Amino acid sequence: MAPQNLVLSPGEDGALICRANGNPKPRISWLSNGVPIEIAPDDPSRKINGDTIIFSSVQERSSAVYQCNASNEYGYLLGNAFVNVLAEPPRILTSENTLYQVIANRPALLDCAFFGSPLPTIEWFKGTKGSALREDTYVLHENGTLEIPVAQKDSTGTYTCVARNKLGMAKNEVHLEIKDPTRIIKQPEYAVVQRGSTVSFECKVKHDHTLIPTVIWLKDNGELPSDGRFTVDKDQLVVADVSDNDGGTYTCLANTTLDNVSASAVLSVVDVPNPPFDLELTDQLDKSVQLSWTPGDDNNSPITKFIIEYEDAMHEAGLWHHQTEVPGTQTTAQLKLSPYVNYSFRVMAENSLGRSLPSEASEQYLTKAAEPDKNPMTVEGLGSEPDNLVITWQPLNGFESNGPGLQYKVSWRQKDGDDEWTSVVVANVSKYIVSGTPTFVPYLIKVQALNDVGFAPEPAVIMGHSGEDLPMVAPGNVHVTVVNSTLAEVHWDPVPLKSVRGHLQGYRIYYWTDQNSSKRNRRHIEKKILTFQGSKTHGMLPGLEPFSHYTLNVRVVNGKGEGPASPDRVFHTPEGVPSAPSSLKIVNPTLDSLTLEWDPPSHPNGILTEYTLKYQPINSTHELGPLVDLKIPANKTRWTLKNLNFSTRYKFYFYAQTSAGSGSQITEEAVTTVDEAMASRQVDIATQGWFIGLMCAVALLILILLIVCFIRRNKGGKYPVKEKEDAHPDPEIQPMKEDDGTFGEYSDAEDHKPLKKGSRTPSDRTVKKEDSDDSLVDYGEGVNGQFNEDGSFIGQYSGKKEKEPAEGNESSEAPSPVNAMNSFV
Repeated sequence: MAPQNLVLSPGEDGALICRANGNPKPRISWLSNGVPIEIAPDDPSRKINGDTIIFSSVQERSSAVYQCNASNEYGYLLGNAFVNVLAEPPRILTSENTLYQVIANRPALLDCAFFGSPLPTIEWFKGTKGSALREDTYVLHENGTLEIPVAQKDSTGTYTCVARNKLGMAKNEVHLEIKDPTRIIKQPEYAVVQRGSTVSFECKVKHDHTLIPTVIWLKDNGELPSDGRFTVDKDQLVVADVSDNDGGTYTCLANTTLDNVSASAVLSVVDVPNPPFDLELTDQLDKSVQLSWTPGDDNNSPITKFIIEYEDAMHEAGLWHHQTEVPGTQTTAQLKLSPYVNYSFRVMAENSLGRSLPSEASEQYLTKAAEPDKNPMTVEGLGSEPDNLVITWQPLNGFESNGPGLQYKVSWRQKDGDDEWTSVVVANVSKYIVSGTPTFVPYLIKVQALNDVGFAPEPAVIMGHSGEDLPMVAPGNVHVTVVNSTLAEVHWDPVPLKSVRGHLQGYRIYYWTDQNSSKRNRRHIEKKILTFQGSKTHGMLPGLEPFSHYTLNVRVVNGKGEGPASPDRVFHTPEGVPSAPSSLKIVNPTLDSLTLEWDPPSHPNGILTEYTLKYQPINSTHELGPLVDLKIPANKTRWTLKNLNFSTRYKFYFYAQTSAGSGSQITEEAVTTVDEAMASRQVDIATQGWFIGLMCAVALLILILLIVCFIRRNKGGKYPVKEKEDAHPDPEIQPMKEDDGTFGEYSDAEDHKPLKKGSRTPSDRTVKKEDSDDSLVDYGEGVNGQFNEDGSFIGQYSGKKEKEPAEGNESSEAPSPVNAMNSFV
């Protein structure tokens, strides 16, 4: 064994071993750097022990190349080994700031490849502070790797790897990010679809927002078919026009750079079954045969039953009829057959999706003829005329004939007589008419089928009647009881049944009113008809008109028609309450009166005795005032109400009365007019010439006074009234002196205040309404004013058109321009 190379750190121990085999046994000698070790420089850490060199606490100068020489008399072998004593501080080989990304709940491995001599020790730290990570939570591998067995969100952060030996220290930081796992939150689901339809598989993926997933779809773990029918959208796969080959497992595979996840679903393509085939007839007997077949493909949906149909090529070629059904697990059927039918059979399969197409038709099978096994149905005997009997039936079809030569034996006889059966054999018909029969006589009838082989079983006997005729007798003892003004009850005696000559259907009452019969032809009177079913002998006539004359008669009715009418009976309905008046109008409204016009009720229903008028005022808030009740003679159609309030709305209630009571009312509203004469006088005064001239003069006088006042003020002078005003603080006009007729003080503080005569001003300085009302209406009402020449008021208005004689010193006074202007404005 040749010696092996040694790499040691200062202070470490080691050994070189050299062993050789030979005969004679080889002798081992050592050389150091090519010099026999005996004469080589001394090394205290080296000790030679035969074929082994032992190194203890080596130093850097212990590095050398050693040779092992194994020799005997026949030759030698040399083996080289290097002893290298290294002293290196730690170095970390993993790149700085390496980023590790790991999915949550999975192991995280953080690398820390290192080098150093002596061999460094490795420690891991998380963050900038804290103690070394312990192996109770983490796994520290010999190669320096830190393992986090189950990484969680809080494992995210910066980790520091520290390598130390006696020559120094090295450290490196790496970063760990924990990502949310990729999940499929909406998985594709198992689908069963019919061939030719469209199916979709949904696959919604939730992932860490920092990762970008890619989603691919696989079919049976392979790529999707390169077919335009397959469409991959954002979250789903759509397969259109599904075929049988599209069935299989579809997988949604979501990949990120850190993980992947998948989900699968199976697609089953189903359809209605394929048609059965290989139909075969066996065990062919006269009235039965066995049919067998081979089922077609069930198209992934189990067959639940088979439907067997037959065709009768002899009687109804091309028309298929239902024969029977058998369970889906059965492939044979024993079929019952009818005589004289040329059978063909076909089979259809059915599953949960529907029914297959029919199979190919089986071979034909003709059964032997036999006598009919049934008779015609729906046999009836009714007469169309008074002297005949019409016998009808529902004929057998060709399938039911059971043989050739299908005919019918029709038999009849009177029910109450001793006659023998009369029979006739007919073919290809469903009706036979017996002539010369008595009117409405009961007959016994039967119809039997037969063919060339024989007769059907004995048929059932039914009862019919020969034809009806019109009834011969009218109901007797007709009398009427009037219940009220709109209802009457009619009674009559029944007619003998033999006289009805048919099926009694009831009694019919004709009734009509005789009103206005003198004005029109009686043939055009509108008659009302009321029919009472069966054998009733009384009935009620509703909806009659009150206070009317009625005529009625009664007739018996059978299937042929009506019998003769009973003698006419006349009755009268009493009075009833009238209908509402046909119309109500309010005409000719005045200040205090309203005129009402109306039309009588369209249906007085008796003799009108009077009209009742009720009315009441309505105020502006729509509240009703007291109600006034007024009776008006029945012959009136117009009435005037007087002494009403002007400009007031009234509501009227109007109805007619007979001796039976009050009828329905009609309502109306109307308004009295305003005082138009007063309004016209108020308007007319504004158009009088004297009034216009007066207004113009007043306006001119006021303008002159204003100009004079303006000039006097500019010159700094004062009116005498101004001087007095300065002596008195009261801003109001002072009272006039009665003895000399002088005016009160003039106040320029209120230029537009009208000047007033002291004797016309009340003690509380207020102006009475009749003195201060300056409207045009007051002027028009005859108020003449007396004014001084400077505009002071000294007189009263007068309501007359002509001027009243002046009183005292007022005769020389002119109208006040101030008051006149105030009124005009």
